[in-house]
Amino acid sequence: MNDLRNTVARNLRRLRTDKGWSQEELAFRAKVDRSYISQLETGVYSASVTMLGKLSKALGVQASELLKP
Repeated sequence: MNDLRNTVARNLRRLRTDKGWSQEELAFRAKVDRSYISQLETGVYSASVTMLGKLSKALGVQASELLKP
């Protein structure tokens, strides 16, 4: 897994769990499939810019929070 994909995966998992949300809850709020959230958090997929926007909006953070090392 590349470094940026790993960073997004780690930050996404941290931000989601800090809110006490399941992957299902985040998926519902971001209007994406739960399995996609899982694949992002494990680094199977890389998130597009559009997806980073959807996830950050659902989490109530700036998209840059998903990219911070």
